[in-house]
Amino acid sequence: MADTCGQVLLGSGLTVLSHPLMYIKVLVQVGHEPLPPTLGRNIFGRQVYQLPGLFAYAKHITKIDGVSGLFNGLAPRLCAGTVGTIVHSRVLQVNAKLRYPLTGSSQKAPEESLQKVVNETTKEMVARSCATIVTHPFHVLTLRCMVQFIGRETKYCGVFDSIVTIYREEGILGFFAGLIPRLVGDVLSLWICNLLAHLINAYALDDSMSHTGEIKNCSQAVTGFLASMVTYPFVLVSNLMAVNNCGLAGGLPPYASVYPTWIDCWRHLSREGNMSRGNSLFFRKLPAGKTYVMDQKRFF
Repeated sequence: MADTCGQVLLGSGLTVLSHPLMYIKVLVQVGHEPLPPTLGRNIFGRQVYQLPGLFAYAKHITKIDGVSGLFNGLAPRLCAGTVGTIVHSRVLQVNAKLRYPLTGSSQKAPEESLQKVVNETTKEMVARSCATIVTHPFHVLTLRCMVQFIGRETKYCGVFDSIVTIYREEGILGFFAGLIPRLVGDVLSLWICNLLAHLINAYALDDSMSHTGEIKNCSQAVTGFLASMVTYPFVLVSNLMAVNNCGLAGGLPPYASVYPTWIDCWRHLSREGNMSRGNSLFFRKLPAGKTYVMDQKRFF
């Protein structure tokens, strides 16, 4: 119990610190570009027209809503983090009591065996999936509170009032908008990360090497980053579906079409070349073949 409380406190602190970053990322994912492109330099030092980055976007928000405006949607996100940590911990405790078979006595040490990696990843997948499903309604609230910035709405203000609003307008299913692509992305990311890390640690590293432990930790971080890059389109589609056609300007034309399913959203983004929109908040290049419209603050 003490470990879970410590995880909740640490997670809450990190959530508060990272919230402005997520807020700006979500607005960019939706396609809101309140500031026109400016002439700057890319990572190679060449002069190019770029979209405003993280700090310029944050400065724009604070001009309108003050510093507190950077924390819109923080309350439901904290609720999601707290509940998710508890559910994840409890499911792992249950899974720890289950026995998963290990195959083959000719394998290397258990911590290096593929079967052990598969077993541990399966347990983690179940725990994460349970936590994601339980906390997804809070995730939807968080995203909608953020997207209100675009149309200056106040439809979703307060956790309990927002819950009532969603239930009244969309029913139970409204709380799980965008859940499927989020689950698929989480599961794929977990498996890609752990299997790649296992392959690197088992076949590319030698235990006789110095600093093997540090190198293995580094490989886990690198594979986690690569997995997040590969599965980013699922994150984007999930977030867009969570706010799609919910009565907010950011979820309606011209910002977004009304998508019947998340597959339709995926196809539309792929056709438009927007599958990585919002993936980077620095050195943001202009979308090819698009024209910036000042009045609507977006590209067409």
